[in-house]
Amino acid sequence: MAANFIDTSKIPRIALGSGQSIPSIGMGTFGSDKYGPGEVSAAVAGAIRAGYRFFDCASVYGNEDRIGAVFEEALASGGVKREELFITSKVWNDMHGKGDVLLSLAKSLKDLRLDYVDCYFVHWPFPNYHAPGCDGDARNPDSIPFSTDKFMEVWAQMERIADMGLAKYIGVCNMTIPKLEAVLKRCKIKPAMLEMEQHPSFQQQELFDYCKSRGIVVIGYCPIGSPNRPERDKAPGDVADTELPEIAAIAKARGIHPALVCIKWAVQRPAIPIPFSVHEKNYLANLKAVTEDPLSPAEMEAIKGAERNCRLIKGQVFLWPGAKGWEDLWDLGGAITP
Repeated sequence: MAANFIDTSKIPRIALGSGQSIPSIGMGTFGSDKYGPGEVSAAVAGAIRAGYRFFDCASVYGNEDRIGAVFEEALASGGVKREELFITSKVWNDMHGKGDVLLSLAKSLKDLRLDYVDCYFVHWPFPNYHAPGCDGDARNPDSIPFSTDKFMEVWAQMERIADMGLAKYIGVCNMTIPKLEAVLKRCKIKPAMLEMEQHPSFQQQELFDYCKSRGIVVIGYCPIGSPNRPERDKAPGDVADTELPEIAAIAKARGIHPALVCIKWAVQRPAIPIPFSVHEKNYLANLKAVTEDPLSPAEMEAIKGAERNCRLIKGQVFLWPGAKGWEDLWDLGGAITP
């Protein structure tokens, strides 16, 4: 393995509740509809050489076997040690049944060629399933609203995985404050991390503060607004974060790409952004950006004004019969939507 492009000691770190610190930037591995497993795994290989040590994976992305070959080669070469890497995966919605979570993790571990993952997530808080690559109008008639009891059945399996040492930490994705309020008081092992959409035009400040106050580390997906997200997730009125005047002004003054402003902002909140690119110049620039020239307090304050409440991943394909719209997934009324 070639020498790192970026000195990993310069990458900011964020502490988990256990006291372990992990890199405050990672690489996502969701290739969307645009990049196949070969392109994604090649980017992961390049990212390891560049200095990335945090990788966000998931079974539903359909590329863990190819990424696993990259991890195996990187570890065998001696260029990186397993304890230096923080690798996550997620159980998909169709594997919420009794015993299925362990089966799902076993498959991911086999594909990733690992003995354990550093964090295992519940990808969505309900078993509503859609076929990979479906369009935005697709609906599954078996979809159901969120159920605290059903979620806790899944979480009990997650806790067993943690007890078995197959995941150092367990976490949740795409949760809301009402859902967290319902489940946290029933958890034997509380989520160490929450993965949620987060970018300057959709900051989710209340949810971010809620997690911070409870020692839950936030991982932010779509950190630059995910311009390559699937077509089903694009809607009229969506905001392009890199074109926001607040972001553009800072980028112009600094002579950098607006995407790098978004990345710096996320890390300085602090949260863990997980941008993805197959292009070396981009993923290298993302990593380098967080090691130098931090945003000033005034610039961080200016970005607060970029909030547009623009949720990009609306999740409409998971709606259940009788749901009024995608808003029902996110408990906008302040209570769990029945």
